Amino acid sequence: MRYLFIFTRISNLLTTKNLKLAAIDIGSNAARCQISTALNQNGKVIFKRLEYIRYPMRLGDDVFSQGYISEKKVQKFIKLMHAFKLLLEVHEVDHYMICATSAMRSSRNAPEVLQQVQDTLGMEIQVIDGDTEADLVNRVIVSFLDERNYLHIDVGGGSTEFNIYVNREKVACQSFEQGSIRHMQGRDSKVLWDSMRRWTEENARKFNLTRAIGTGGNINKIFEMAGKTTGKPIFRKQIEEVSARIAAMSMEQRLTELLLNPDRADVILPAAEIYLSAMKWARLESMLVPNVGLKDGMLHALYERNHPDRFTISSIN
Repeated sequence: MRYLFIFTRISNLLTTKNLKLAAIDIGSNAARCQISTALNQNGKVIFKRLEYIRYPMRLGDDVFSQGYISEKKVQKFIKLMHAFKLLLEVHEVDHYMICATSAMRSSRNAPEVLQQVQDTLGMEIQVIDGDTEADLVNRVIVSFLDERNYLHIDVGGGSTEFNIYVNREKVACQSFEQGSIRHMQGRDSKVLWDSMRRWTEENARKFNLTRAIGTGGNINKIFEMAGKTTGKPIFRKQIEEVSARIAAMSMEQRLTELLLNPDRADVILPAAEIYLSAMKWARLESMLVPNVGLKDGMLHALYERNHPDRFTISSIN
C-alpha cells in the first residue's frame, strides 16, 4: 500500500510493542504473501510492510478448464507453501492467516490438496466464499470512502465481487463466479453477464451511485499505466484509453515494451472489460483505486482476532 494515514514521530513508533502478522492470499491467478508489523501507538494501529511476495501460481488455468488442479501444479503449490512457511519462520511471525478463493472453491480435488498441505507442512488453508472475501476487503475499503454512494468492483481471476456503500456503510453485495481468467477462457455465459448487469443497474438506480472504487491487481496496473496520482480518481475514458493501447499490442510487445508480467499481460484486458462494463451499467464516470485488497483485510482481521480491545486501525508502507 502506498498510503500514509497516521503522521507520527518515528522515535515514538520505535518505543511501541510490535506484532508480526502474515497474510497468504491464494487467488486464481497468483498467490501472495505479505508480512507486516503491527505497531500500536496510543490506541492507533499502524501496519508496516516487511515483506511482500507474489507468485503467478495460475490455479485457475487448470480449474476453470478441466475442473481440478493438475498433479504437477499441486506439487509446485506445495513447494510454494513450503517457501512461504520458511519465510514466516525467518521473520518470526506471531500469527498468520491463509485464505484461498475462487479456483480452490471450484476445484474437485481441493480437499485432497488442502489435506496434503496440512499433513506435509502443518498449514491450514481456509477456502472462503465470495461474501467472506468481500467482507475482508471491506475492512480496508471503508477508510477511503466519503459521503458519496459507491460501487465497489473487485475483480479476481475467478470471481468478481460487487459491494454498494452508502454513507460509508455497506448496504448490498453480490459475488459472481466471473473473473479475468474465466472470461479469458470463455468460461462465462450470456446468462451470467445478464445477471451481473441486472444486479448492477437495479442497485445503481436504487442507491443513486455516484462513483466506483476498484480493487484488484489489474485495475492497479491500469491506474499506474494511466499515470494517475495516488488518491486521485481515474476516469472511465482513461481506462478505455489504456485498454485500447494494450489491445493494439501483441503479447510480446506487452511483455517487452509495457513490461507486464506474463500472468498480467493476458488477463488485463478481460479484467478491464469487467470493470468497464460495471461502470457503464451503473453509469459511473470515475473510480478510486486505493491499491488494497484481500491480503490487507486479512491482516486487519488477524489483528482484531488477537487484540479484541477497541482500537483504530490505520496503514503505512
